[in-house]
Amino acid sequence: MSDYRIETKCIQSGWQPENGGPRMLPIYQSTTFKYDTSEHMGKLFDLEEEGYFYTRLQNPTNDAVAAKIADLEGGVAAMLTSSGQAANFYAVFNICEAGEHVICASSIYGGTFNLLGVTMKKLGIECTFVDVDAPEEELAKAFRPNTRAVLAESIANPALVILDIEKMARLAHSHGVPLIVDNTFATPVNCRPFEWGADIVTHSTTKYMDGHAMQVGGAIVDSGNFDWEAYGEKFHGLTTPDESYHGIIYTKKFGKKAYITKATSQLMRDLGSIPSPMNCFLLNVGLETLPLRMERHCYNAQKVAEFLNSHEKVASVNYAGLPGDKYHELAKKYMPKGTCGVISFELKGGREPAVRFMDSLRLASIVTHVADAKTCVLHPASHTHRQLTDRQLEEAGISPGMIRLSVGIENIDDILQDLEQALSQA
Repeated sequence: MSDYRIETKCIQSGWQPENGGPRMLPIYQSTTFKYDTSEHMGKLFDLEEEGYFYTRLQNPTNDAVAAKIADLEGGVAAMLTSSGQAANFYAVFNICEAGEHVICASSIYGGTFNLLGVTMKKLGIECTFVDVDAPEEELAKAFRPNTRAVLAESIANPALVILDIEKMARLAHSHGVPLIVDNTFATPVNCRPFEWGADIVTHSTTKYMDGHAMQVGGAIVDSGNFDWEAYGEKFHGLTTPDESYHGIIYTKKFGKKAYITKATSQLMRDLGSIPSPMNCFLLNVGLETLPLRMERHCYNAQKVAEFLNSHEKVASVNYAGLPGDKYHELAKKYMPKGTCGVISFELKGGREPAVRFMDSLRLASIVTHVADAKTCVLHPASHTHRQLTDRQLEEAGISPGMIRLSVGIENIDDILQDLEQALSQA
């Protein structure tokens, strides 16, 4: 489907029905798959042949959706996981082990901050958090001989920092490591990280890709562009024999698909964070309307950002679509069709007016979610980033009074009316 535009790929890619077969992607709700001979099954376990034998490793429904997402991002292969959190964990852990080090943007989703700064530290993996807006020469100081990856979000959640992908890719590659970009908020409709030098892309498919808050899931996509063998001493898990598969060397046997094959056959085999076929089916339904929804999300969010930016009770608004925003020029470069539907802003007076405003909303819901069809709101310092210290909140670009507003696809006049009446009570 590489010759088609993204709107067509969202509908047509992934599942290719055979003559007389089902037009819609079937739900292969089966744990196992039958074979006629023991030898055939053995070859599947040894990665000597392709095929399905246990859904924890592969499933036709899941694989069709993974293929669609890989096509949307322009990658060579993808793997689906049970959550976006699992996707980021697998993406890093696939190439990083105890005694090694990663670099991560400080402005990032709170769950990812904890994953890298707390949980993976217990596994012996150190993380240095950096301000991605810093000059390259300053960022270069964070790299160590044992650094194995750089991770950042194309649009940071919830600070809405726009990543300079080219700059971070240049830095990562100059130190012989890949750049991993979480592209959840922008989606491949609005941002294509591989075209700017990123090597691996992750997603929380729970968000815009699903679009209806019906399933939790994640995805990892490999560009196929990073030369693992050129830095074999760093990535020996890919470039030296895997004794758990009779000495297979992933880069030799699977070429550009080495990274995803290892993640599937090794990490998913041992850790098992798989999505259900039913969840993947629901995700696929959401993907079909992704371009339409992103266009409406961005339109509505732009109107809301302009409304908030001119309101007397609003102290500040973060939205790269505003000409005066710090990241406006970067957004025009990397996301010319729009960024996303998420806005962060602060009311004059800080936390107390923010709480009154949120409690007064009627159309928008207070939920621990973002980026679906319905308008919703959250207070990051009290909710998603509650576990961070004041200093960590500051480093992540989150003030005590910051409100994260995820603008839905309802009628814009109804959304603005709800915000106006809630602001009058703040």
